[in-house]
Amino acid sequence: MSYFTARTVEGDFDAVLDRTRAALQKHGFGVLTEIDVQATLKAKIGVDFRPYRILGACNPTMAHEALKMEPHVGVMLPCNVVVQQTEGRVEVFAVDPAASMSAIDNPELLRHAQSVGEHLGAAIAEI
Repeated sequence: MSYFTARTVEGDFDAVLDRTRAALQKHGFGVLTEIDVQATLKAKIGVDFRPYRILGACNPTMAHEALKMEPHVGVMLPCNVVVQQTEGRVEVFAVDPAASMSAIDNPELLRHAQSVGEHLGAAIAEI
């Protein structure tokens, strides 16, 4: 089982980042957090790194359902979606929620995580 879904696309990094946000929103996900890894590594340890953003995506309805099924599942939220510059292209990849939730012995939660993963995968496919 892979722990992520990915797609590599042509385009400017910032444009793909905007398209990623739009695709997530279309599928019911908001971006709660955004980590600019490139800027953080430069500021904290002086390292030059490629453009790399981690978006903390959350579908509030689906997150609420998961929290009702498993009160400690919040340690695995939100779903991370990464946009990174590669050689001449941009890669977008998202966590597979079912892969991480399989660590919890709760079949109902696993089925729910698979549904969340389908929605995330659909968003990634549209970018």
